[in-house]
Amino acid sequence: MSRPQPKPVDPAEVPQLAQATMRAAKFPMLATVDGDQPRVRPVSPVRTDGFTVYVANLRRYGKTQELAANAKAELCYKDEQDNQVRITATAEVVTERPLLEEIWNSNPLLRAYLGSIDNPELIIYRFVPNRARYMREWALEYFEVPLAAHP
Repeated sequence: MSRPQPKPVDPAEVPQLAQATMRAAKFPMLATVDGDQPRVRPVSPVRTDGFTVYVANLRRYGKTQELAANAKAELCYKDEQDNQVRITATAEVVTERPLLEEIWNSNPLLRAYLGSIDNPELIIYRFVPNRARYMREWALEYFEVPLAAHP
């Protein structure tokens, strides 16, 4: 039994295809490192700017210590058509008050759960991409997403 052949990818369309996959998948898997042990969990981004992804976190969660010890991470999105986007990134804690307020004001779930933007449990991570790759279905071929053109 042969596997179905995905339709060819036009390299010029890769950034748009990747962003469409990210929108459709909604909840990426986040990989971090805990000492010498990889850890993976689904996350719910609170904002996405191109391939920069923002994730809310609670200080008591395991990923807080993991990202403090090693800020290198990867996000993997997979949609219902099995298209994938993998973003290799470095995690930063968002400290800019206007950006924090914008994220806070646009996210009713954060407000309902945490009550105040100044809740000491709240951390917003910015995953700054240094590489993004796209794969259509199970083509077994990744296409590099040019990041310079898509901040």
